[in-house]
Order: sequence, then C-alpha cells, then structure tokens
Amino acid sequence: MTRLGTLLDGLDAEVAPDADRDRNVTGFAIDNRKVAPGTVFGAFQGLRVNGEDYIADAVKAGAIAVVARPQAVVEGAIHIAHANPRRLFAQLAARYFAPFPDVTVAVTGTNGKTSTVELARQLWRMMGHHAASIGTLGVTTSVDQVSTGLTTPDIVTFLANMSGLRREGVSHAAFEASSHGLDQYRTEGLPVVAGAFTNLSRDHLDYHGDMDRYFDAKMRLFDEVVAADGAAVVWADDAWSDKVIARVAARGLKLLSVGEKGEALRLVSRTPTQLGQLLAIEVGGKRYTVNLPLIGAYQAANALTAAGLVIATGGDVARVLELLGRVQPVRGRLERAVISRTGAPVYVDYAHTPDGLKAAIEALRPHTKGRLIALFGAGGDRDAGKRPLMGQVAAELADHVIVTDDNPRSEEPSAIRAAVMAGARAAQEIGGRRAAIAAAIAQAGKDDIVLLAGKGHEQGQIIGDRVLPFDDVTVARECAE
Repeated sequence: MTRLGTLLDGLDAEVAPDADRDRNVTGFAIDNRKVAPGTVFGAFQGLRVNGEDYIADAVKAGAIAVVARPQAVVEGAIHIAHANPRRLFAQLAARYFAPFPDVTVAVTGTNGKTSTVELARQLWRMMGHHAASIGTLGVTTSVDQVSTGLTTPDIVTFLANMSGLRREGVSHAAFEASSHGLDQYRTEGLPVVAGAFTNLSRDHLDYHGDMDRYFDAKMRLFDEVVAADGAAVVWADDAWSDKVIARVAARGLKLLSVGEKGEALRLVSRTPTQLGQLLAIEVGGKRYTVNLPLIGAYQAANALTAAGLVIATGGDVARVLELLGRVQPVRGRLERAVISRTGAPVYVDYAHTPDGLKAAIEALRPHTKGRLIALFGAGGDRDAGKRPLMGQVAAELADHVIVTDDNPRSEEPSAIRAAVMAGARAAQEIGGRRAAIAAAIAQAGKDDIVLLAGKGHEQGQIIGDRVLPFDDVTVARECAE
C-alpha cells in the first residue's frame, strides 16, 4: 500500500496541517467516473470542461484527495492545492506508478513523431533490447499493439502504461510528445534521458493561437522534461531548427544534430531506389552507406532522427546505421496498400498538414512515371486555416487532385471541402471517402501512383458524434478488386 504522505514528501504542495497523510492511495484519476475508494482525483480547467465541477462527484465515489487550484472548493477529501495542479498531479502519479523502463526517450515535432518512435523501437529490438513505443499507433512492443486513441494519452494512462511495460520487462521506451501533451503536462514525472525534434509547421493553431506559442509548447520537452544531464537529437534542416538548438544550448543538454546540416549524423547524399533510398552518412569524418528500405526524404529524416536517439542512449554508431537497412515500414506512413488492376500502386499516408502533404507527394514523385493522383480532405473542428494551404500544396505538386472527406466531426463536410478547394480550384470534389478512393483507383493507369492522404493508420471515420469503421488500406484493397 502507498501512503499519501509518502507521495507528498518533498513536493511543493499546500495541504491542511491536520490532513490525514497516512491514508492509503489505491489509484489516480482525472475522470470522476473512474474514481474508486482511495483514489487521488485531479481537477483541472480545460478548454471545454472544468474538472472542478466534478469534485463533489469524485469525493462521493471515494476520492480521498483532490489536486486542484487553491481557490477550488473541496469538501470531504484532502485538498492538495497548487497553482499548477496538472504538474503536481503528474509528479504525484509518477511516484505512485514508478518504476518505469530504464531508458525512456521522447519525440516532438509536427510531423514524423510516430515513425521516429517506432523506428527507434525497431532499432533497439534488433540490438537485443526489449523495447516499446507509445503514440498515435498506441502501445507497440515486439509482440503486441494496443490502441490508446491519442498521440499523447492522459497522464494516468501514460504512466500506467509505462509502469506496465516495465513489469513486462521492457527496458527501452520511446514516446510521442505532442504539443497538447506537453502543454497539459501529460508526459511528466518519469526520467526522460533524451528528446528529439523532427520539424515544425502549421498545425493545432486552433489550440495554441499562433506559431510562437505552438513552438514554445513543443520546447517544454527540452526546457523542462528531458533530464538535466540528458541529450537532444535535433533534425538540423528545418526552418525552426536553429531556435531549437538555441533552447537546447541554454538548458545545457548534450546536442546531436542530424541531417544535411547535422554534425553528429551528416546526410551527405540521398538517392531514390526502386523500393527505398541509398543514404550516404558522415560521422566523425567517416563515410557510411545505408540502403534504407523506406521511400521519401521525410522517411530518411525520421530514420536518422531515430538513429540519433538510439546512439544518444548508448548505441554503437556503425551497428545502428547497419540496422537502418533492416527497418520495416510504419503503419499508415507511405504504406503501400495495394496494386490496382492496371498496375498502379496505391499508397496510404497520415499526412494531414500542408507540410506533411508536401513531403508525401515529393516522396512519391521520383517513383512516378505517369501521373501522381493525390486524394485527401481535412479534419473538422480543427485548425481551419490550413485547409486552403493543403489544397494549394496538392494543386502545385500533384498531377490530379481529388478533395474528399476526412473526419468532419461536427462540421458540415461540404463546407470543409469548399475551404480546401479554395486552394485547389481545378481539383475534383467527391464527398464520400469510399467513393473518392474508388474513383482515384479507377482513374489510375499503369504508370500512375495514387496517394490516399490524411487518415493513415486510422480505423474509423468521425462523423458527428459517431465513429464509423473505416480503414484506407482495407477500402483501397476492396476498391482495387
């Protein structure tokens, strides 16, 4: 059993002097419906919901303590007060759920987080470590994959998962640190020995407001989350990379920069091949050749960033670069779903930002003899400003564009499509995603390539308040038949 006082020792928290610190803690929850007797409840203010409104319900369900702002009203339980209750709650929960895997790393950035953590997991596994990744694909180990439904799950789920992985013998874990997760302290408490930055482009401005605040949210990984004696792996070729490197230097972290401008892993050249690309990489004056079995410049970036993380956590450079030639494609990331009856390959990718769409199209261009057909939409209830920008990117880079539905959520699908079409006026508009995929495949000749962008690995389509079964890979195969 864990005493409340043990969890509170040494932390900056305001607790009444007569509070019973000997009470036993049985768990943590931020949803009052998950409270059981002995639970510590976190009551936080959100964009749409104020957790303080559910304190009484949590206490009635058996919460023995509530972590909340000093001005919150808590009756019938111990009030653990703090100006930043999310952070304190994470610190308490981390003490409760510990221990965690010995080596934990985190990846932030707009695009590439999922591929980078999964490629790091694969490299560790091939080196003999019991490894796992946590992110958009869920919790992935060498034997299992469990979906969490979020890039960065809530703090209780995250820490419980990490603790469970340790009990299963996992020694190395890589997780995605989203801007939302970092801003809301959903990745706190456990030791993070290295962090990585992939890139930054427009996304989530509906939440952050502007690019500078979006950037600052990402930088919490290096400013506060990575251990003081930890390392930072930075993709050096992004427009924001110099600012990231400055933050890393200010914190005093060990820097490993990678890419064409990188100093730790310098990308000398990249030559597309039929099924991947040949990379020339220079490390300390020595040249290495990697036959990477993934296509596209952004896949090379993800692979080198993952390699940097593995090297930063003790991996031998020559061995890590050798193993890059054996990595497997990541689900929904330029995944070849099917070859159509005419011989056109159909690729599925998660690209849902202007930069992500640009990277996916450019990755496929060297492999396209005929037309590159790009199909995509935009998500509802998300940053609307990126919609015409996505249309513009597709119109400029693809040979034929089909605008369809993504996850419209509560918005009118036709209005979302119209916003995208404003940037791609010559595009073909087909509302139903299945019908659009069928049309794209039917239009493709033997020398063409079809890109289905936006949903990637997702197994459902969110329309209104319903999640309907939908998998781009499965639908593409059915349409190709």
